[in-house]
Amino acid sequence: MRNDPIKILVVDDEEGILDVSEGYFQRKGYEVYTAGNGIEALEVLKRVKVECVFTDINMPMMDGLELAEKIREKESTLPVVVMTGYPSLENSIQTLKNGVVDYLIKPVNLEQMELTLRRILRERELFIENLILKEEVERQERLKKLNNELLGKVEEVNTLNRVMENFSSTDSSSGIFNKIADLGVDELKADKAFFHIYSDQDKSLVLLASSDCGIENETVRSLFGKELSKAANDFILEVLSEDNNPCLISGSGKNDRLDDIVRSLMVVPLKIRDEIFGVASAFSFREDKLFNEKDIYYMSFIAQKAASAIENIGLYEVIVDNLFSTLQSFVTALEVRDLYTRKHSERVAKYAHTIAEEMGCTAEELSNIKFAGSLHDIGKIGIRDDILLKPGRLSDEEYEKIKEHPVIGADIISKVGLWGREMEIIRHHHERFDGKGYPDGLKGDKIPKLARILCVADSFDAMASDRAYRKRMERTKVIDIIKENIGTQFDPEVVNAFLKVADHKLPDDF
Repeated sequence: MRNDPIKILVVDDEEGILDVSEGYFQRKGYEVYTAGNGIEALEVLKRVKVECVFTDINMPMMDGLELAEKIREKESTLPVVVMTGYPSLENSIQTLKNGVVDYLIKPVNLEQMELTLRRILRERELFIENLILKEEVERQERLKKLNNELLGKVEEVNTLNRVMENFSSTDSSSGIFNKIADLGVDELKADKAFFHIYSDQDKSLVLLASSDCGIENETVRSLFGKELSKAANDFILEVLSEDNNPCLISGSGKNDRLDDIVRSLMVVPLKIRDEIFGVASAFSFREDKLFNEKDIYYMSFIAQKAASAIENIGLYEVIVDNLFSTLQSFVTALEVRDLYTRKHSERVAKYAHTIAEEMGCTAEELSNIKFAGSLHDIGKIGIRDDILLKPGRLSDEEYEKIKEHPVIGADIISKVGLWGREMEIIRHHHERFDGKGYPDGLKGDKIPKLARILCVADSFDAMASDRAYRKRMERTKVIDIIKENIGTQFDPEVVNAFLKVADHKLPDDF
């Protein structure tokens, strides 16, 4: 229920009609405003927001029809009721054109006038409610559209983030090539995806990675097995040669054999420094999956991120190789000083790698132990020559100095900041399984596994090669000593693997 009175405006050039109308409606609780012509009425409307206008047609200065037109231009929802003593078809038509909602014949019955007002206000209220409802529906539609667009953008960002995370977690070139193909299937919903290295010299492709969603069609397998058929291979080269830009095609359009199964495909060159390094391709064999512009945008993004990752890994590998070569040259220089330890680090690395393979170590662990084995004695560069090259047995004080070399070596490696795991192996390769080793007295599983492996390999080569203070031992005696120290100096699991390798895999080396 509203508390404020309804405001109406009565416009007529006869003062008697204005007085009577004003008195009647005021008694009924309405707030009434009056005007003698259209101009005065417009002035009132500037000051007051009324809800209905009753106006005569024939008035001086501005008649009722012109007033109705002015009101319609400024406030189309404000109802106007025309009152006239001279009704005619022409006037009726004109009032409708001017947006007038009703037409009363003078002399007007005041009760009829009020009934007309109530009806008009109800209709106006319904009209406004419908407008609000319509606007709300339109607003909801706009919100729904915006929400869908936002969800699309969120999904796009999530897809791009997943692509970046995939490449940021990949630390090898082969891993990157596989990611390109896998992402083509996982993110773009391709049936088959491939990555080829491209040779500009002879315009050829070499397949490095492929992925699929499990299509079992015999025709598909014949054309798109692990290796692409010549027809598919030639088609990719043909598309690539046209402009070297990403290409999206529905069907191959050029090869009848391919057209039988290919519904949509993408070919995206992977460029490094503006030169084509490789080609990513994705194929769909389903009518309900036709690649679109967003798909090729994603595929281009995948290729772009893959190119950056390949460049970064290439740069990283060059840096690592250079650093490793520098450190290895220190080890070589160290071994040159001591005729008896020449090639020791190389042999230890080889033995440790073979034992680790026997124990089922991962590719990463094999790389770690090979690297650490090659550099495990680099810390001896910090030991004085009179101790390091002493031909006789060391004194207790000299032996304590020698025992510093794992810590010195680990410290040298730590300064590089690239090989944390290798640093641990070097630091702990003289720990004993019973906890009586050095430098930290670690025991059992507290010693890194790869350090335990290196300990056996290092001990074997030390006993099986000539030293300044003694001749090499016989192979059988060395193996017996290692067996005797199972569980004290050496990890039993590592020794078991060592014995298998010594007996079966590398008999000439041991």
